[in-house]
This record gives sequence, C-alpha cells and structure tokens, in this order.
Amino acid sequence: MATYAIISLGGKQYRVREGERLLVDRLPTDEGKTFHPDVLFTGGEGNGNLSPRVQVTAKVVGHVRGEKIRIGKRRPKTGYRRQTGFRSALSQIEIQSIGASKRSAVEPKETPAPAPKEEAAPVAEAQPPRGYADFTVADITEKSKRWKLEQLEAALEYEHAHANRKGAIAALESAIAAKQEKEA
Repeated sequence: MATYAIISLGGKQYRVREGERLLVDRLPTDEGKTFHPDVLFTGGEGNGNLSPRVQVTAKVVGHVRGEKIRIGKRRPKTGYRRQTGFRSALSQIEIQSIGASKRSAVEPKETPAPAPKEEAAPVAEAQPPRGYADFTVADITEKSKRWKLEQLEAALEYEHAHANRKGAIAALESAIAAKQEKEA
C-alpha cells in the first residue's frame, strides 16, 4: 500500500499523505466537494511506482487568501516612491485517501432494460436549433430571424436555464415578438 503520493495541481507538484492538509493555488471546485488530482508517483515501504493505477481523493476545505506581499519601487534622487500589495488566492485541501484503484473506483453501471415503446405518437418537444450552445450572441441575433416560433421559445428557455446572456435573451424576445406579430 502506498504511504505517500506525488500529485500535480495547477502546474505544481505536491508530496502528500492521507489526512494531510495543504494550501494550493485556487481551484475551481466548490468548498466541501471532493476531486481526484493527477497522480504522478506513489511510494512507501521501500517501493516506488512511476506509473501508478491509484487514485487520490482530496476534499476542498475552504478558499482563503494568502499573506499580503508588499512591493515597493523607488528611484534615488527623484523622490519617486510607489507601494502596492498582492494577496494570492488559495484553496485549502485535505487528502482523504490514497490507494483506491482506478479500476475499482469506476464500477460498471448496470444498463437498464429499454423501456417499451408506446403505441401513441410521441409529442416532439421543441428544441433549439442544432448547435445552439456554440452560437455567439451575434450569431443568435442574425439567425433567429429564420427560426420557427417553437425553436425561438426553446432557445429562450435554454438561455434562461444555462447561459443567461442578456444580448441573446433580448434578441430572442424581439424575434418572438416579431413572429407573433406576423401571425396575428
């Protein structure tokens, strides 16, 4: 069993043990959530493994700011002086476990039996146009004039649920109003 591991986070390498807490550069993971950093090396009891099939589980304990670093500039004989400061954004993590095999951590999922198809004709849900998630606000403004009313409403619903871009919402609402005005 590995007693320590070397993990890679944010382009830096850390030597960690189970139960250890350390400060690393700010992570995108929320507080209280667990994640699995890249494992580069495991070792312990005189054995080392450069290609480990081991998974390290770490938990984000909190997000903190580092100590203030004062930076001063000065030029002699001119009276030029400037002071500025910097505090790094850090995350405190706790190593929960070292040694869960990657193969055993990913258990095969049971495939559910396919549901029997209903005889009645299924009602097709309105969906936004194909590739909508990749459209920019300018693309949406330009292309929304050619979409059907159902597609516009589905795109607006998607926008509220996922991206919430003000420009896209405004373009979709104006296109819906124009379509409804045409139909009336």
